[in-house]
Amino acid sequence: MQLPTTFEALIEEANHSKLYNKLILQLNKDFLLANIDLDFHEEILPSSLKLLLHETVYKLIQEKFMEYLNLLYIIDVPEKQVKQLDGSDALKLSEAVSFLILKREWQKVWFKNKYS
Repeated sequence: MQLPTTFEALIEEANHSKLYNKLILQLNKDFLLANIDLDFHEEILPSSLKLLLHETVYKLIQEKFMEYLNLLYIIDVPEKQVKQLDGSDALKLSEAVSFLILKREWQKVWFKNKYS
């Protein structure tokens, strides 16, 4: 599996595979498991998804760091990838982490679809 390198490529691949709704459901499931009050509507536009996810991750980093770490653990974002990010600017960090979250969720959805 070749992972997308941009948000746009990820969304395009999800739409092309008709798995965008499953991606949203997987995000909702993992946010619920992390006890974070965020529920994406199944018909959310990709641009709104990106903005809302980015905003939520930014707030978690700034205000609820332990919940942020718990979310990364539950979603299973690779720690190595997070450590490679530049943490000097919280806004840029949250944007990069948001994409890592989406990539990991996309992997889960893709593998479930392919092997079930």
